Amino acid sequence: MKWGCQLLLCLLLVAGGLRAQPASPPAGEVTLVAPAASVPLAGPFTLAFRLRGAALGNHSDFPEIEGFRKAGLTTTTTTRLLPGGRRSTELLVAQRYFPYTEGDYVIPAFTLTVNGQVLRSPGGRVRVGAGPLDTSGVPPGAGVGSLDQLLGKPKPKYFYEPPDAGQLELTADRSRVYVGQGVRVDLYFYLKPADQALLNFYDFNNQLTELLRQLRQPTAWEVAAPDPSVLPDTVRRNGAVFLRFRLAGRTYYPLTKEALRFPSLQLTLTKFKLLKKPEPGDNERLAMYKTYTAPALRVAVRPLPPPGTAVVGDYVLREGISNTRFRTGEAFTYTFGVEGAGNAAALTLPPLKPRAGLAVYGPDVREEALPDGRFRKSFRYRLVPQRPGPLALDSLLALPFFNPTTARYDTLRPELRIDVRGPARATAGANPADDPFYGPALARADTSLQPLDIYRQVGRYAAVLLAVLLGVAAVGWWRAR
Repeated sequence: MKWGCQLLLCLLLVAGGLRAQPASPPAGEVTLVAPAASVPLAGPFTLAFRLRGAALGNHSDFPEIEGFRKAGLTTTTTTRLLPGGRRSTELLVAQRYFPYTEGDYVIPAFTLTVNGQVLRSPGGRVRVGAGPLDTSGVPPGAGVGSLDQLLGKPKPKYFYEPPDAGQLELTADRSRVYVGQGVRVDLYFYLKPADQALLNFYDFNNQLTELLRQLRQPTAWEVAAPDPSVLPDTVRRNGAVFLRFRLAGRTYYPLTKEALRFPSLQLTLTKFKLLKKPEPGDNERLAMYKTYTAPALRVAVRPLPPPGTAVVGDYVLREGISNTRFRTGEAFTYTFGVEGAGNAAALTLPPLKPRAGLAVYGPDVREEALPDGRFRKSFRYRLVPQRPGPLALDSLLALPFFNPTTARYDTLRPELRIDVRGPARATAGANPADDPFYGPALARADTSLQPLDIYRQVGRYAAVLLAVLLGVAAVGWWRAR
């Protein structure tokens, strides 16, 4: 009886203690909302969760996403009247993210704690571009992570389009050129510094590919300029300061007298409208697209005056020589250098005129670009005189060309004069062993005869060796088993 009373007393104390503890609030039903697979550049991209059957106590922070700017939270409460007079309350909490630029972004895996319940998301990818929002894979009735779809897009009538000074311009440094003369064509986009907050390049790589295709000329040799800098230039136009972006640059050398015709070009940019009466938490910009047009351009081409065949360019001669004293049988190098503006690929020297008593080797051609758009192209020859006396280099080679600046033909000729001394050397038979360069090399060479089928024999030896190795490997594998 005593033990029974004690047991009854303990049960009453435990029951009283349980009744004294406050009941924990219900956590409710919490689910993550599937985010959108693509959003426009103006955003926003959202991550959200839905809570049913309970009030929101607390929740952890949403994750940071690389490439997006984290904005404010938005809560939406929906109350439904169920049969029997009951009410169902649903709370949607959405975190907004605004993208910095277009592209494909990775949403990392994250966990979110809501009212003590841990929600896990595997992450995914989102595409930021101009296309419509992708809601595929979202079940009927389920929300998507975009406030534009949940609450409706901002009404355009609440936004206004500020003016901008953007201009697309196609320019040529000459309006008329000769056949073979280069004309530099550049595509620029101008805007004022204040317009940087309103304009942004849209799908630039694909648009630039199409623009370069339209700039091609079937009757001209095209040379691409160095890649443009991502930083703009500051220029002054009509008294105002502009930022100038060089989008493309090409130099064209006409091959025929047909005029160069460049079509009208168009470039589409993203432009933002601004909210008339912005309030805290509102997206103050609405993205739209504006197309800028550059007028068509024509460059006239004139044929060369008679005889009409020559290298075209504005060139000067830069020549050099390796020795100051010259003797028969001793080699020296002579460099015929051409420097100026023109088509470097079309600049070639005619073959040297043969001369008795002189051995000529080369040329070794080198080309160097200069900072001001000019170039230097050198032709290096190796000469070995066999007879004494004066050696007139201008009788060996010369470069006739047409100078478009003066509209006259001219010729580059060597100006150096060489006096060769020493006894005359016979050149009959042209014995290479007597050459001061090839003679020592031939003396060091191996003079032993080799069979004509030596490479075939090496192949047979290699095949036999490979068969032996395979046999050894097979025996080893059989013994191991």
